[in-house]
Amino acid sequence: MTDSQQTPVPAAADDASGGPTPGIEAEVRAAVEAGLPSAVADLSQLVRIPSVSWSAFDPQNVRRSADAVATLLTDTGMFDSVEITQAPIGDGDPLGQPAVLATRAAKNGRPTVLLYAHHDVQPEGDEANWDTPPFEPTVRGDRLYGRGAADDKAGVMTHVASVRALRDVLGDDLEVGLAVFIEGEEEFGSRSFANFLQQNKAALAADVIVVADSDNVDVNTPALTVSLRGNVTFRLTVSTLEHASHSGMYGGAAPDAMLAMVKLLATLHDDDGAVAVEGLTSYDAAAEPPAFTEEQLAEDAAFLPGVTSVGRGPILSRMWSQPTVTVTGIDAPTVANASNTLLPSVAVRISSRVAPGQPAREAYEALERHLRAHAPFGAHIEIDDVDLGDPFLVDTDGWAATEAKRAMTDAWGAEAVETGIGGSIPFIADLVREFPAAQILVTGVEDPDTRAHSPNESLHLGVFKRAVLTEALLLSRFNGRTAS
Repeated sequence: MTDSQQTPVPAAADDASGGPTPGIEAEVRAAVEAGLPSAVADLSQLVRIPSVSWSAFDPQNVRRSADAVATLLTDTGMFDSVEITQAPIGDGDPLGQPAVLATRAAKNGRPTVLLYAHHDVQPEGDEANWDTPPFEPTVRGDRLYGRGAADDKAGVMTHVASVRALRDVLGDDLEVGLAVFIEGEEEFGSRSFANFLQQNKAALAADVIVVADSDNVDVNTPALTVSLRGNVTFRLTVSTLEHASHSGMYGGAAPDAMLAMVKLLATLHDDDGAVAVEGLTSYDAAAEPPAFTEEQLAEDAAFLPGVTSVGRGPILSRMWSQPTVTVTGIDAPTVANASNTLLPSVAVRISSRVAPGQPAREAYEALERHLRAHAPFGAHIEIDDVDLGDPFLVDTDGWAATEAKRAMTDAWGAEAVETGIGGSIPFIADLVREFPAAQILVTGVEDPDTRAHSPNESLHLGVFKRAVLTEALLLSRFNGRTAS
């Protein structure tokens, strides 16, 4: 829809062009500022709940987290319905983790906006690597530390705080429809996501979908994510012997599984560290990515002295537009428990990032062909526990993307940048399938120092404030627009 098709909100809240008056926007800014201490306090309470959604962890913590989020949304007083609900992982399978769904009907032809975030978090890992306890939120300088402080409980609170600001300024004059979907298992693969969308399709239907789970260029520069790599993950098991054998008696003639695994994994990359799997493609972007130096990469990724980058081409192209293959875990005897034996079987976890434009299924098939074709010494190969997620490219020509970048620029005082992200948000493909007409905006509260998924994860509080203001401005401006 073009700007000329906008329908103004009541005269007290409009200017002649159909958008909020400067007075209304000043009130929105003031409401965000006034509500920030409460938002940070509520975020801290969420961080205290260890809502790890992985199967080996206590699911009651995820339920506690869902209850807390539902209470926060209910207490805004702005929703017609707030419920905690679950969907099956597959046909007849157990239910997935609890999600929160809140809805508010649109009025007078205004658009409906679906606000997404997730309340589950990654495991904390070795607590000894944290400077402060992972589930005890701690402010140091301008950052709030704790597991989930940024990824993605800050996304949850961005939605809550922006709705609070609009309540304080517009009240019942807020005519934009809202659907809030706070997922409970994003960090465990969103395994019930597709079924959840199907079961709640009417409640989730929207003109615009805001996914608050991404990154910014730095703490001073906002970003709208326009490309995401997909992902392929699986367990690879290499076996060579029926049982372990004495390494002194048979070593040098009998192939142990670790040797076979190491040789096989070495075929996945060339001497530059670039992926060497036939059939894994790169995305040929229309424009060259912005400059990003080796020095910036080394600082952001915390290289040890003397370590150099891998791959070829512009660095951001390597991180946004090229495939990767990474070994993220290995099952083998620990060094402390190692004995002098030839290992009969070794398993690793493979994680591959898929370039935009290539279906994840096609990438998986290329990886499987490569591994089976390159298995050394006749080693037996088994691949299981496969997860696939398709990449995503945002259509930035729609009115929602234009308004989002304008709101970012106004909230941050710096021009918004379109970026790619090397990480994956696989469920976006499900959103596209179920809601093909919706415009999807991928935003976030993270920055290069956030360390999401790592020890000492943190949220920059200035970024958080600007993210809340961006969303509040965006929704207030949608209040002066008719749905397409």
